[in-house]
Amino acid sequence: MDKFLLQQQVLQRLAQDLLQAEEAVRVAHETATHEENIAENKYDTLGLEAAYLATGQARRAEAIRQAMAHWRQFHPHPYDAGKGIQLGALVCLADADDRQQLFFWGPDGGSMQLASGGQPVQVISSEAPLARAMLGKCEGDEVLLQVGPTRQQFEVLWVH
Repeated sequence: MDKFLLQQQVLQRLAQDLLQAEEAVRVAHETATHEENIAENKYDTLGLEAAYLATGQARRAEAIRQAMAHWRQFHPHPYDAGKGIQLGALVCLADADDRQQLFFWGPDGGSMQLASGGQPVQVISSEAPLARAMLGKCEGDEVLLQVGPTRQQFEVLWVH
């Protein structure tokens, strides 16, 4: 599996998300400023609500732009067994039922599900609890993850 291709998929998905967010900003702004939405009394809040929505969508668009910048600057390094799993690692974990999952650890803002070679790949960021649990682990190591009252256990099958 090629990390560069996964990175390009993340950037494509973020670009699509940005287009949607920018369109949502445009629609909300038009709604907020349309002459029919001028408040006639204190209970007529459609224009105000649309303005709040436009502001929130604009913040979302800016967050996506920042994520895209981080992902463009991101250069995943080859796995170094001396350092263990680090940012940029492509990791295959097996759970207690021997189900395998692939994870690609990238910069913030790119948490999403991708497909590569017909296999699902979950992109996670450094803020993800699983990323913190995997930090420094090597092939054959155990990864423990506590999510609320549930404790999950994984084995690192391979790392690239």
